[in-house]
Amino acid sequence: MDCFNYKRRSSSIGQIGHTPFGGRYPIRIQSMANVSTMDTDAAIDQAIRMIKAGAEYVRFTAQGEREAQNLQNIRKGLDKKGYDTPLIADIHFNPKAADMAALYVEKVRINPGNYVDKARKFENIEYSDKDYTKELQKIRDRFVPFLKLCRDNNTAIRIGVNHGSLSDRIMSRYGDTPEGMVESCMEFLRLCAENKFDNVVISIKASNTVIMIRTVRLLVRTMDAEGMNYPLHLGVTEAGDGEDGRIKSAVGIGTLLADGYGDTIRVSLSEDPEAEMPVARKLVNYITVLDNHPPINAAASPLYDPIRPLKRKSRVVHGIGGDLPPVVLSDRTDGDNTADNNLRPDWIYTIPDNKSGMPFCKNYIIDAKSWNPQTGAFPCFSVSEKDELIKCNAKAKFISLTHKDLNEEVIHLLKTDKNTIAIVNSSHTNYIGETRAFMHRLLDESCDVPVIFRREYNEADKETIQIKAAVDFGTLLTDGFGNGIMLCNKDKSGCDAGMLDNYMFGILQAARVRVSKTEYISCPGCGRTLFDLQKTIAQVKAATSHMKGLKIGIMGCIVNGPGEMADADYGYVGAGRGRISLYKGKECVLKNIPEEEAVTKLIELIGKSENA
Repeated sequence: MDCFNYKRRSSSIGQIGHTPFGGRYPIRIQSMANVSTMDTDAAIDQAIRMIKAGAEYVRFTAQGEREAQNLQNIRKGLDKKGYDTPLIADIHFNPKAADMAALYVEKVRINPGNYVDKARKFENIEYSDKDYTKELQKIRDRFVPFLKLCRDNNTAIRIGVNHGSLSDRIMSRYGDTPEGMVESCMEFLRLCAENKFDNVVISIKASNTVIMIRTVRLLVRTMDAEGMNYPLHLGVTEAGDGEDGRIKSAVGIGTLLADGYGDTIRVSLSEDPEAEMPVARKLVNYITVLDNHPPINAAASPLYDPIRPLKRKSRVVHGIGGDLPPVVLSDRTDGDNTADNNLRPDWIYTIPDNKSGMPFCKNYIIDAKSWNPQTGAFPCFSVSEKDELIKCNAKAKFISLTHKDLNEEVIHLLKTDKNTIAIVNSSHTNYIGETRAFMHRLLDESCDVPVIFRREYNEADKETIQIKAAVDFGTLLTDGFGNGIMLCNKDKSGCDAGMLDNYMFGILQAARVRVSKTEYISCPGCGRTLFDLQKTIAQVKAATSHMKGLKIGIMGCIVNGPGEMADADYGYVGAGRGRISLYKGKECVLKNIPEEEAVTKLIELIGKSENA
């Protein structure tokens, strides 16, 4: 991993039907159907919609052997209509279904957390080394014959680890940690390597973007140490829907793509599957355009560890820096006074004439040339005005800088003028790389100036702004850098300043550095989901969106439900056809209640608990 210059990781090549992946092949885009795998006509129709939207692989759940066998009919139906896009079977709990599916589709996904191990019950189990070895032998005895079956049928395998479905065995030895997720994967990968089975891809997913990013980086380091270079599939589980789902996915997937990782991706939205492909395509295109960008000359600081990045230490200046949450700085120089009553910016950058029209903010920044102590605002200097900055006695002073401005004189100013805050800009093709170079230089110089990241786009499309900003800011924030962000957009037809503010708050929350609203951990749904997921999410959001800081999980089934919701305050999980179970934390408090009563019961549960 080069922190500053984009280069795609070199991985081995796999073959899924007629669509190879890995190596120098394009980053492939896939999605998953949410209709019943037993409804052959609906499955074929939805697959075609997904393919037309850009899916290069289409995945179906196969809960049992019936569903696995019916994949043969879906495959034949698609072939008859002229679609040879590879199909993937998604398997949990049922190795026999995996064996069956391998006969009919081009790839089978298995979950190490429940392929041989029992379903997770959050039980701590004490194993002696001898007993633990016996458990590993069970995996060998079941998995090696499956590898032979897949080899004989030219079927690829995905080893798909989910944070929400780690086995109690792994949890008991490693805890709920990146190390545990990586070991869960490596137990299976070592068997692949030992048996010289190379047609394999790996995924390690979580709904927590920080855990996902750090775990994939740890997996790559672990594979490198053991001489492996298997391809990677990237995704954020249970990302949700709408603006938040896109931003969360872009933070997690985009950060790893920027690292050079990823051979296939899926954006998991709680929407119709065909809505996922345009988002995924924008993500891939935004990163791959960095190929062969002008080089950035920088060295990684020894104080930075990408797997366990620490929050950079900075001083506090007028509410910015230190351990305080990162601030939202809104550009209002054009006089736009739109604002969301619930998500108001902490600072506004404007001109003196506009200040009186924006009473929703207390802190204003104006250019130094227009500033005087009577304005009630704070000055922002250019690097050419650093001498004036030194003479200025304002309680907070801002200076706009780029990486190339960081000479010894400027670094000395940033270290010694304790009222100064840096606003970092970059027009480099690789914004992340050049801004990282700036931050690594500060680390090496022990410079504790607070830093606000500024990024300007020129986009008419709201979704594009959300994705690009989430990638750029999200990568830096999950690195442990930044005391604030400032999102600007030249094209005023795209969205107003209030919308840009909302995106910034969403990015900070997705990067796990500031909570400003209710967080929803909702899965995209699949053939295992036996209730109207999208309708339920809308109902729950309508009733709970005002509950700032609350985390609510809305899950289609038990595969990842209780596990991914271990971090949530409350959970709504499909338990069967028309039946729902409700959780408080990890505890199931209401089982198998009718779907039509479930949302009301959830709201009652939250109300009683929060008011107790």
